[in-house]
Amino acid sequence: MHAIAPELQVAAWLNTTQPLSLSQLRGKVVAVCAFQMLCPGCVSHGIPQAKTIRSTFDEQDVAVIGLHSVFEHHDVMTAKALEAFVHEYRIQFPVAIDQPAPRGAIPLTMEQYQLRGTPTLLLIDRQGRLRLNHFGRADDMQVGALIGRLLAEPAAQPEVHCDDTTCSIR
Repeated sequence: MHAIAPELQVAAWLNTTQPLSLSQLRGKVVAVCAFQMLCPGCVSHGIPQAKTIRSTFDEQDVAVIGLHSVFEHHDVMTAKALEAFVHEYRIQFPVAIDQPAPRGAIPLTMEQYQLRGTPTLLLIDRQGRLRLNHFGRADDMQVGALIGRLLAEPAAQPEVHCDDTTCSIR
């Protein structure tokens, strides 16, 4: 049994008019690309892979989110620098800035998901369950095949709640 993916802990969002939540994305497969703008593997593979996922699958079925998780070089990887990076690299999907920890270098979402570094790809199924937490280079064909399998699974079933006289769907 797979656990429900915890909500992302986000300090700010780029490329979206309002904050997103994993619970509001239920019914879609969600691909979260955790990256740092100064990470060579993120620039050469992680971000291009996220862009490919975005361009390959219908937005009605698959949501792509970038997660900028800074655990080193905090003084240069600022929100302002990230805005320029997102513009220059033409990243068009929403990007969440991982909430810095009150103490320590590891931001909150990175710690919560026990990410080992960047790039990391998280895949969350249509029912909101974490199905992949892959650190490093993930093979594009394998990722595409896994997303296809997740799309073939049933979407989240509505919850039915009944009391003494009525039943409702939530």
